[in-house]
Amino acid sequence: MIFTMVDFLERAQVDRETLEIWIEEEWLVPCEIIPERAFTEADLARAQLIRDLMDDLGVNAEGVGVVLSLVDQVHGLRNVLAEVLTSARDIRVARSSS
Repeated sequence: MIFTMVDFLERAQVDRETLEIWIEEEWLVPCEIIPERAFTEADLARAQLIRDLMDDLGVNAEGVGVVLSLVDQVHGLRNVLAEVLTSARDIRVARSSS
């Protein structure tokens, strides 16, 4: 699902100024759909994580950046692992059928 800026601000429960800071920090990277930015459900989940880190856990801005970087790395590694497992299965299937 894609959200407009107004919908995203309401659902994420953040103000426009805060959102602009998060975008400037590259904690959120919205889609650029003319005439405005658009956000995904993943962006909404990420905004909730940012709010939880800052509001509930007291993580400062530098810490939020570190946590988000680590989360991104974990997701990247999961994708690589999935590709490796798929390749290993394909090789196993090819060997067993020859």
